[in-house]
Amino acid sequence: MIDPVHDRRPPTSPQLALRVAMLGGVALVLFGIIFFRLWYLQILDGDRYLAQAQTNRVRLERIQAPRGAVVDRNGNTLIANRQATLVQLDVEQLPEEARVAALEWGQRVTQRLKRPKGERGPGVPIPPVATEELRILFERLGEVLGMSVDEIQRRTVQQIAQVPYARVTVKTDVPATQRDFIKERQEKFPGVEVSQKFLRRYPEGKLASQLVGTVGEISPEELEDERYRDVTQGTIIGKEGLERAYDRFLRGRDGATRIVVNAQGQNRGQGRAREPVVGRTVKLTLDLELQKAAQEALQRGIASAAGRGSRAGAFVAMDPRNGAILALGSAPDFDPNDLARPISQEAYDARYGDEAGAPRFNRAISASYPTGSIFKPITAFAGLAEGVQTPTSQINDSGCIEVGANNEPRCNAGKTAYGAVDMRRSLEVSSNIYYYLLGQRLDAIDGEPLQKWARQLGLGKTTGIDLPGEFGGLVPDRKWRERVGQEEAECRKRRKVRSCGISDMRPWTFGDNLNLAIGQGDLQATPLQMAVAYAAIANNGRIVRPHLGARVEDDEGRLVESLRQPPIERIDMNADHRAAIMAGLRDAASGGSGTSTDVFEGWPHGRFPVFGKTGTANVVNAQGQFEQSWYAAFVQHEKKPIVVVATIEKGGYGAATAAPAVRQILEQFYFGRVGEFTSGDSRTN
Repeated sequence: MIDPVHDRRPPTSPQLALRVAMLGGVALVLFGIIFFRLWYLQILDGDRYLAQAQTNRVRLERIQAPRGAVVDRNGNTLIANRQATLVQLDVEQLPEEARVAALEWGQRVTQRLKRPKGERGPGVPIPPVATEELRILFERLGEVLGMSVDEIQRRTVQQIAQVPYARVTVKTDVPATQRDFIKERQEKFPGVEVSQKFLRRYPEGKLASQLVGTVGEISPEELEDERYRDVTQGTIIGKEGLERAYDRFLRGRDGATRIVVNAQGQNRGQGRAREPVVGRTVKLTLDLELQKAAQEALQRGIASAAGRGSRAGAFVAMDPRNGAILALGSAPDFDPNDLARPISQEAYDARYGDEAGAPRFNRAISASYPTGSIFKPITAFAGLAEGVQTPTSQINDSGCIEVGANNEPRCNAGKTAYGAVDMRRSLEVSSNIYYYLLGQRLDAIDGEPLQKWARQLGLGKTTGIDLPGEFGGLVPDRKWRERVGQEEAECRKRRKVRSCGISDMRPWTFGDNLNLAIGQGDLQATPLQMAVAYAAIANNGRIVRPHLGARVEDDEGRLVESLRQPPIERIDMNADHRAAIMAGLRDAASGGSGTSTDVFEGWPHGRFPVFGKTGTANVVNAQGQFEQSWYAAFVQHEKKPIVVVATIEKGGYGAATAAPAVRQILEQFYFGRVGEFTSGDSRTN
């Protein structure tokens, strides 16, 4: 029989029982103290603390951090700061009716914008001023600031709808007289606050205006962006241009002041919660003296073609060894100081809209055009690489040829006949016939070698420059033709129209390759892309990444971070092929029949040999048909090489306007001066 298991635990000793009793007593005393304290605070002193909570509140006042400066390679300031006065409304002190009305207006606007265009109906009117007291405040404020009640109400409603918890900025950059009037009579302006803010200052005015960019308060959408994960609402960030590209260095870190106020808004004490941290300085590769000369040269080229209706153009000057941008810009230009403060939509449209020539549009990186004959070196490389032509093999250029089943004539400019033409001479005289035949032969080869070489040299894709808004361009091929044809067919079916303007629905033909071979047809390239292509010829196949940023410095000029950009890739260039093309480009700028020889008359080719190519593209767009002037060149120099590309809309032949502009840029770069603007006589494409 198994005995049951008995409890074998030892009996509790008197000492252990005493210890447990003592611990229980201590716990009871502590609990009693806590209970009594809570009872005291809530019952005896509750009314006093409630009154303090109702009459005092703590808030954090943002202290804007000054953004860092932007300087050129020589330390000349391109972007700086200045202090300005803001007049703002404290949203928390506005009547609740006003806040509710603004939020409801914002909801109706959002709902309207969600509807398809054409079905949105009339715009949502701004609600009236909510209370009589608020209207009186707006009238007083308007008299001081020179604004109407309706304008103040509109700004108030729109800003509350966008950011309900931020102050409403009524006016920026207020004169000292208006600031002092409000501060001296604060009792008449309840809820109105006067504060200081850093605005961006552009001491060089229009110089490099398309590069500098703009700043503004971070939006709700941007707050969700990964790049702004550590940024809080109300922070000023870069919105465009260099301000956006290098915002993480320029932004700095805002500080904060802890303020205690009572129910009447009276300050009961304050102290710094966090000191602001000034942004870093970004040093560029840009040379402001060269930038100034380039902009002036471009303007001279445009002025010389004013009779053709020319108003716009662009230029790029770059170090072909590493992609460092020395100058870049477009025309028309503008003064970015105008955008450093708020501007009405009407004034913006008048100054920066299409009628004004869209001066904020950076044509050097965002506008794409057919390039004309500056594309021919690319065709030459493709033909030589595929073996359909050798550097010394010749064709008989009779001025015109007939191609296709319909014997369509294709001619040189002016139907000029050049006789026996090899690779070198084809570039010197810019023979279309030579490249038509080359394009026809390349089209018969599998793999589309002409398109392949164009893409290898940087066309048809973005270059990776450290500026937002770059356009990738287009290198047309069979797949592209099929895709746009399908998009056109689907659009016609969906919209039930005869044409959507996407494609003419025709298949790819060798005629498309003929057009591409001379830089015409559907080809679209930016001046920056062509600069990268010519840099690759100059540096023997390195595809550089263009960049403006050089280094980041602290406030004492010490290096914080280097912004060097390594080459994207390297392509193999046959030495003999490159030598033939280089010889042709040099003859084009200095040979007896060169298309830009007269433009470079008197140039010291022995010290600074110019390798250049004119281009004249026939452009057809909504404005009609016109000739686009191009010139692409590089100078080989052991210590100071450069590649320059310029284009002028409605500028005529390449030698007439673009080539003289490039020469003036080169004169500034090498000699620190600019000579006369002299148009060339060449009338080639």
